[in-house]
Amino acid sequence: ESDTASEISFQFNRHKKTPSIGSHSSDMASVSSVSGSVLSVYSGDFGSMDAQGTVEFALDYDEKNREFQVHVSQCKDLAVVDDKKGRSDPYVKTYLLPDKARMGKRKTSVKKRTVNPIYNEVLRYKIEKMVLLIQKLNLSVWHNDPLGRNSFLGEIEIDLASWDWSNRKLNWYPLKSRSLSAVNGVDHRGVMSLSIKYVPPGSLGKWPKNPPSGEVHIWVKDVKDLLQLRPSGVDSFVKCYVLPDTSKKSYQKTRVIKRDTNPVFNHTIVYDGFHTEDLKDACVELTVWDHEKLTNHFLGGIRLGLGTGLSYGISVDWMDSTQEEVAFWQEMMLAANEWIEGLLPLRSL
Repeated sequence: ESDTASEISFQFNRHKKTPSIGSHSSDMASVSSVSGSVLSVYSGDFGSMDAQGTVEFALDYDEKNREFQVHVSQCKDLAVVDDKKGRSDPYVKTYLLPDKARMGKRKTSVKKRTVNPIYNEVLRYKIEKMVLLIQKLNLSVWHNDPLGRNSFLGEIEIDLASWDWSNRKLNWYPLKSRSLSAVNGVDHRGVMSLSIKYVPPGSLGKWPKNPPSGEVHIWVKDVKDLLQLRPSGVDSFVKCYVLPDTSKKSYQKTRVIKRDTNPVFNHTIVYDGFHTEDLKDACVELTVWDHEKLTNHFLGGIRLGLGTGLSYGISVDWMDSTQEEVAFWQEMMLAANEWIEGLLPLRSL
């Protein structure tokens, strides 16, 4: 049915409800080690203060070096994080949205014990001007905590398509509360066409037991309207993981389709080792990437699961499926041995 297919065995640590540090098995995904890796990815954005104060900065684009420059000058009247000591240790962080992961974050140094920090630093992005003009700049101010529990102090978001590039002067901007697009990266990234099927243990024959364990089949058909990051087009491929396992055991990918914003993959992946109860705690993550020699750029993805925020009794950030993704997964759970077809929008993860 498909051009290419992958099959991989997958087993969960089903019985572990609470993490035990260092527990690991060569045959099972350790829930404790996975939850620890998730914490390392999502650490840093814990506390939140009422936004107040202002930030002074200027924007410029260096045509010769193809470089976007954010001149961060200073902040005034920031919120006080430590009331007892009357202090904040602020720094400024920037992202280019919609895709924070692709361009990465830039940040200034930390200025200690002040609500009026002076930076005079330049944050730089190597990026083509035409790509820059479809981005938004998210500039936020944070209190730096030694334990990593940083506090949000305010932000500003600028649509670079409508920015006046003749304006290179430093200007003051009021810091605002957190915006929805900065948190969720809501935007149009394309649509993935796929089918999924669950085959319960023993459902295809009584003796010998066929299959011996349950199987999840994922048929990645095509993607339409991908983001085009450069004039030559997009060289895309799809990665697949079954969370909580982020090891090579669950990692699969399609071939690369070159110079096409509407790639047809027609690739089927089969994961065995699934028991029916695992479907409540597992999540299939499919992500689309633009392939380049030095690095791959994230374009968008989907997460198929129940979106409960929990996996085997542990709170995890990645169990965050949208209503559409949850409905798709539930339909598969209710219709054993049947292909369920779906058309799901890609999103930031």
